[in-house]
Amino acid sequence: MDHNKRSPRIDRRDFLKTTAAAGLALGSRSLVSAAGGTNDLRVALIGGGNQGMVLLESCQKIPNIRITALCDIWEEYRQKYASGRLRTYGYEHNAYTDIHEMLDKEKDRLDAAIVATPDFWHADHAVACLNAGLHVYCEKEMSNTLPNARRIVVAARESGKLLQVGHQRRSNPRYRFTYQKLLRENRLLGRITTATGQWNRSRQDPLTMPARYNMPPERLEKYGFRSMEQFLNWRWYRGLGGGPIVDLGSHQIDIFNWFLGARPASVMASGGTDYYSKDTHEWYDSVMAVFEYPTPDGTVRASYQTITTNGFGGYFELFLGDQGSLEISESSGRGKLYRDIANAPDWGSIVKQGLLREPEEAPRTQAPGVVLDVRETAPPPSYALPVQSTKLYHQPHLENFFDAIRGGVELNCTAEDGYETAVTVLKVNEAVERAGRVLFTPSDFEI
Repeated sequence: MDHNKRSPRIDRRDFLKTTAAAGLALGSRSLVSAAGGTNDLRVALIGGGNQGMVLLESCQKIPNIRITALCDIWEEYRQKYASGRLRTYGYEHNAYTDIHEMLDKEKDRLDAAIVATPDFWHADHAVACLNAGLHVYCEKEMSNTLPNARRIVVAARESGKLLQVGHQRRSNPRYRFTYQKLLRENRLLGRITTATGQWNRSRQDPLTMPARYNMPPERLEKYGFRSMEQFLNWRWYRGLGGGPIVDLGSHQIDIFNWFLGARPASVMASGGTDYYSKDTHEWYDSVMAVFEYPTPDGTVRASYQTITTNGFGGYFELFLGDQGSLEISESSGRGKLYRDIANAPDWGSIVKQGLLREPEEAPRTQAPGVVLDVRETAPPPSYALPVQSTKLYHQPHLENFFDAIRGGVELNCTAEDGYETAVTVLKVNEAVERAGRVLFTPSDFEI
């Protein structure tokens, strides 16, 4: 599940100095004016749940965006709550339960739609909006099945409208700076040989709500749910979501594909519903996967795990090369490069250019009588990443989407980008089912 946290602020002058030295446009430069009015984009929010509200928080910080329609099936609670939030931010809007009614009544009054419904509804909702002539921001995963993900790609191509997939790290200034300046232009890691990532979360009980907020059974059934419990916890059910590897892992496995500039050739995975009841958690609560990526420099092996019973270590991605290592995370408190002192050239010139901060001391303490391996006494120099963002995590990605509609920039995560990641991630569950290695072919990624 996505989240909505504020990144710690850094000194503005330091940030501007760093980005100017890097010579890189971080994310997209907004084309909107603060005056409002003539340049407004009228947007429908489809899905007023937790993720919809996270996206709303970012939208209300972007000038010239007006959310003028809301669609959510949970009239008894979520639709009312979301409408209240919209009114708080000054968004005059109409609320609907059925998306087709909304599109019929609002079609000529909308420019774009944000799809933040459960994964199994993404294809129907995104395709309907594209066919109605709207640009679409579709939350990840594009779909819980590849045939439905393909439907979205085809609809985007045929409609000629823009489709941005919600892998928001692709618009994150820190990720874009690191990818372009440190990995691609200066190759600070040398040849990347391995990568790893994780997203661990502490145990959580299934969500519940008081009975007075229940939807009628006939409405639940109409929209694909057997019960309110299933509706509230849809991510854990087959046919509705894809489990934690899709919900959490797709964010970071997307970074593997992007930073390595490659598609995987194979994946092996192990997982199971080892802790929770299979009555409430049909998908695996713990998954570990190993990908093999063929790249122009050679094979890269990438491991990933998601655990939902212990939050130790949180979430991050780690890339290791023969000259250095990169630890990066959407969490702004985590992100460093480590120079391999045995093989890497001095990075002093990189520091002088403003692309890295000065190396940090890494003191080692040794208790009396304890003998350390000689390799432990010389930790690699570490360099903090110089670029941070003061914006909400999803805001740059939404800004990129809206700016692309206005014609000023290209999308940072197109339908084709999102589809490649969907293939990569959904195959992990297939590998768990097979208890073996699943191969990818080039045709798997093509439409």
